[in-house]
Amino acid sequence: MNAPPPPSPTTQHPDFGLTVITRSPNPTRIDNEPPRRAPLSERIQAMGQSRLGALLLLIATAIAIIWANISYASYEQVWGTHLVIGVEDLQLSFTLHAFVNDAIMAVFFFTVGLEVRREFAIGELTTWSRAMVPVLAALAGLAVPALLFVAIAVGTGAEDAWGVVISTDTAFLVGALALVGPRAPGRLRVFLLTMAIVDDIGALAIIALVYTDSLQVLPLALAALGLTAIFFTRYLSSGRGPTYAILSIIVWLAFLASGVHPTLAGVAIALLVPVYRPSRRDVEHALSLTQTFRQSPNSRYARAAANSLRESISINERLQSAYAPIVAYAIVPLFALANAGVRINGEILSDAVRSPIMWAIVAGLVAGKFIGIFGSIWTMKVFRVGSLGPGLTLRRIAGGSLLSGIGFTISLFIVDLAIADPELQNIARVGVLTASIIAFALSALFFRISERTSPTSEAGHRLVRPVDPTRDHVYGPENARYTLVEYGDFQCEFCLKATGAVGEVQKRLGNDVRYVWRHAPLASYHPNAIAAAEAAEAAHRQGKFGEFMRSLFADQANQQPADMLRRADELGLDVGQFESDLSSAEVAARVRDDALDAESMEISAVPTFFVNGVRHVGPFDAASLIRSLESTAPSTPKGADR
Repeated sequence: MNAPPPPSPTTQHPDFGLTVITRSPNPTRIDNEPPRRAPLSERIQAMGQSRLGALLLLIATAIAIIWANISYASYEQVWGTHLVIGVEDLQLSFTLHAFVNDAIMAVFFFTVGLEVRREFAIGELTTWSRAMVPVLAALAGLAVPALLFVAIAVGTGAEDAWGVVISTDTAFLVGALALVGPRAPGRLRVFLLTMAIVDDIGALAIIALVYTDSLQVLPLALAALGLTAIFFTRYLSSGRGPTYAILSIIVWLAFLASGVHPTLAGVAIALLVPVYRPSRRDVEHALSLTQTFRQSPNSRYARAAANSLRESISINERLQSAYAPIVAYAIVPLFALANAGVRINGEILSDAVRSPIMWAIVAGLVAGKFIGIFGSIWTMKVFRVGSLGPGLTLRRIAGGSLLSGIGFTISLFIVDLAIADPELQNIARVGVLTASIIAFALSALFFRISERTSPTSEAGHRLVRPVDPTRDHVYGPENARYTLVEYGDFQCEFCLKATGAVGEVQKRLGNDVRYVWRHAPLASYHPNAIAAAEAAEAAHRQGKFGEFMRSLFADQANQQPADMLRRADELGLDVGQFESDLSSAEVAARVRDDALDAESMEISAVPTFFVNGVRHVGPFDAASLIRSLESTAPSTPKGADR
């Protein structure tokens, strides 16, 4: 495949000695190179949300334990307070504890259902080839802990409580990974979250099938009608919000009357909420209305612009954004406060240590999760079933498997469903808390030792993903003597300059070099970078990646949705197909994969070059790149970069 010629005209930059592409006779201003780390506020936002949610959950747990041990009577009295909701003969009576577990936690399970729906529609679970390894690992992580629990608890009469050990607490998992995880944990985080989604599906199915005592057909039929109405609500032109709310309450009440645990109503409703990637035309329409409001600010245009912006995002994602902070910062900590009140004294601890239930839970969560997840992935790797992404080593999988032993929210939830004896419930809660502490401590120790034995100076020194002509954008013969890989960003001025240097390298080395482009969009600095990368991938589906790439670099100032559609039309693409591909999960995943590769190699500035599989350090003018290519070629292991 021949290299795409660089845009013209070109000029020589006096300071850098690079061939710089210009879009007009007057050279454009070159901004300063972005810092190698994101601004502090953005890093706090990225990591702080997960950490804060986990911290609040931990604080609520500690308060519940302290409260229960200072005055268990007052703890029981408060959560045993009766609430009556309704009018005249239509009334519902709950204890405060039951209201939290049956009603408020329905919102928690609703957000879980939204995430499940999103992952199947546009996320990591869209294709079996991408999801196979985490799905199989998650299934093993469900089965092995349950089997281990039953083997230890046999003869106690509590064997049916095996559901306590099947689920990983996603909130604690994400927060703990942010606290003690490895450097550049992006791909591990995606992998663990994908497993957690499957884990949640399994736990929800088990709650519905195993821990539902009796079923009432008529309320279930009413719930089915309500769910059908929720599905068709998406077609209403207005008033969807109130309609969703009223129907959701009806479905929840029907689940409550049916005997199925009412929290599962939240999951059922969430699975029917539509999810899709934003349409470029909808985004462009919103932008045009916003521009109109800017030119003529009044309430009418403000409402139109706000409604258009809101409607361009799927209901699923809008609800996730709205409810995720409420769940993380209020609902889950409230659940912990209501359920984690474990009495701890010498006698109780002595009983717990002697109880097979306590050790069945600890073994199931700590050992069972590790054996199930890590063992299944190790087996798949040995037999070459599926593949792990670059940077996702067995060592990191081992740390993530240990971290998956943190079982809290759903584990405590199932304790209340599966065990009737209050004393045994207390022992089970001690087991859940003990297992979670052990899992966190072991994973923190493991990651600390692992990072120390993997020097950071080696991180990103070599290309983690070998060049694959069936996947990568490769220009030049496959058997070329030299390979030059660039991680870049279509909005980056330095990447714009680098295209001239690459063109000169190709001109001087000819068929001796093959050039590979990979995406590393710096979204923190270039707001249109991801959209531009996805547009190029959509063009690639019609065989026009190189042409689209050149058009993006030739006009970096205009990369709005309308500009992407205009380019597609100018290049003779099928615009309808182009728009459809822009919204596809596969295109988004292709860009995300490259970005995760870049993160695993600690690429924080672009362009970053790899010459013959080795990271290039220094100037990226043509002469420097050629010298680096020629000096590294003899020492490159055969097939290492191909």
